[in-house]
Amino acid sequence: RGAHEVRALDRVSLTVGKGEYLSIVGSSGSGKTTLLNLLAGLDTPTSGTVEFDGASLSTFSRRQLAGYRAHKVGMIFQSFNLISHYTALQNVETALYFNNTSPAERHRLSTAALEQLGLSDRLTHRPADLSGGEQQRVAVARAIVKKPEILFADEPTGNLDYENAHQISSLMTSLNNNGLTIVLVTHNLELAQQQSHRTIRMQYGHIIANEATQTSRG
Repeated sequence: RGAHEVRALDRVSLTVGKGEYLSIVGSSGSGKTTLLNLLAGLDTPTSGTVEFDGASLSTFSRRQLAGYRAHKVGMIFQSFNLISHYTALQNVETALYFNNTSPAERHRLSTAALEQLGLSDRLTHRPADLSGGEQQRVAVARAIVKKPEILFADEPTGNLDYENAHQISSLMTSLNNNGLTIVLVTHNLELAQQQSHRTIRMQYGHIIANEATQTSRG
């Protein structure tokens, strides 16, 4: 900004293990969402590298990077990001448009994902006809339907009441117990310490703490 340089992230280094549940905690402007977007391949760092399974994303072509996002990565957003004129089923199917899944298979997999999340009676409902918790479960179904290797979640409970937030948190714990690697961004330190294996705390673009958590998960 003019002569002033803003470093959203500065000298950040971390490793996420396969099957880990990692939480990134910090106030607004701490850099946690920027970090998540870099790991997910949505943004490109001005220096340094992001590696997935030994391969540097910076060496990927646009097609390879799109393939990484289409096959390897699932994303959950705080604001749901559902398409308003699509049904719940159609919203989930969008995650399979770009990975060569046939229309019949898209329908089958998306229906199964929604049924898994207790939304079998909401397949034809549009977002405006769903509660906030139901919309977020549709968003989770969209993220996991392609069976990603890692799930990135940016404040997935931020717009939900306590009961729905608890349901989404429990769902993510269940997904991790079944082997899915999860990286969660949250303002809620208590939630992070209860749900995840490890918590990273960020401030002004730096990692200021990297701590294993004594999770009480079953």
